[in-house]
Amino acid sequence: MTGANSFSVSGYGPARAGWTRIFARDSLARRLDWPILLSAMALSLIGSMLVFSATRNRTEINQGDPYFFLERHLINLGIGFALMLATLWLGHRALRNAVPVLYGASVLLALVVLTPLGATINGQRNWIVVGGFSIQPAEFLKIAIILGMAMLLAARVDAGDKPFPDHRTVAQSLGLAAVPCMILLLMPDLGSVLAMVAIILGVLLASGASNRWVFGLLATGVVGCIAIWQLHILDQYQINRFAAFANPDLDPAGVGYNTNQARIAIGSGGLTGAGLFHGSQTTGQFVPEQQTDFVFTVAGEELGFLGAGLIIFLIGVILWRACRIARDSTELYGTIVAAGIVAWFAFQSFENIGMTLGIMPVTGLPLPFVSYGGSSMFAVWIAVGLLQSIKVQRPMSA
Repeated sequence: MTGANSFSVSGYGPARAGWTRIFARDSLARRLDWPILLSAMALSLIGSMLVFSATRNRTEINQGDPYFFLERHLINLGIGFALMLATLWLGHRALRNAVPVLYGASVLLALVVLTPLGATINGQRNWIVVGGFSIQPAEFLKIAIILGMAMLLAARVDAGDKPFPDHRTVAQSLGLAAVPCMILLLMPDLGSVLAMVAIILGVLLASGASNRWVFGLLATGVVGCIAIWQLHILDQYQINRFAAFANPDLDPAGVGYNTNQARIAIGSGGLTGAGLFHGSQTTGQFVPEQQTDFVFTVAGEELGFLGAGLIIFLIGVILWRACRIARDSTELYGTIVAAGIVAWFAFQSFENIGMTLGIMPVTGLPLPFVSYGGSSMFAVWIAVGLLQSIKVQRPMSA
């Protein structure tokens, strides 16, 4: 083995040998997880059509250009794919050495949101807007938590010192994860906090930590939710969202409007849908934020059960293959990183699709690969790069 960021078919040749190895026979191309790569690309391209359908007639947001959001979605996809290649080239092992820097940078970026540079978009103050570009630091915090916790939990295990993380190591990893969660609560960004909790649970389960930590974390989460509610930390719009979830008939023209219109759009699609660009709810602009939070409603209305089912199937393929990568990894660090990504994608997909169906509260989490948004697109494609790196950097016999 020549380095932490090296790979080849026979073992671990240097990554810097050149990108020709990607296409050469018996090289990197044969070791990539193509089902993940193709499913992620298919979801992103389907998302581009759904975003185009949702925004082409919305002159109040597309600046009079029907292709405004489509072009930017495809640009975001191109940048995200480039970040995936860069992550694969560097390798998850090389990034392991840079975790302190990446974690610190992500936390500092999130803290900037709490300064005058922070901006409120769609009722949420979790953005940074500079020179016309908007960044949502919460998306990159998810990657930072996965890598940071994996580094701590796997350090002594991969070194052969211990068979599983001890209580002190688990406590340190939870402390590392608590800092970003507290920052997100201050924004407040409850949806991202819930996603972080799902990631933390997935990481702990994959690490082999004692179940007492898992049950303790769940109990702490319940107590924390009660405390958040009692201390009135949530903004009024977030309280209204939970009220609408608990009672869908509450103020259908107000707080319950989004969910009701989303269910109407999906329900009207039937088996095959009204056809792309022909959905009455979408064309009539009845569903708010349809290119971001509620993009799944476009699929339900215009592509029907079959089209919406295809999106769920492709997400399922990514989760299935990521679980196999986690299982087959020859190091605990790789297992934890892959498992954290599985927990992230699974929870966020379920939450996003569930809120459009009325079975989950509206939290503003995007649908991975499908929703419009640069920060989300960049983060999920970096995660794909990490998954690919974990797969190609293990011995061929694995």
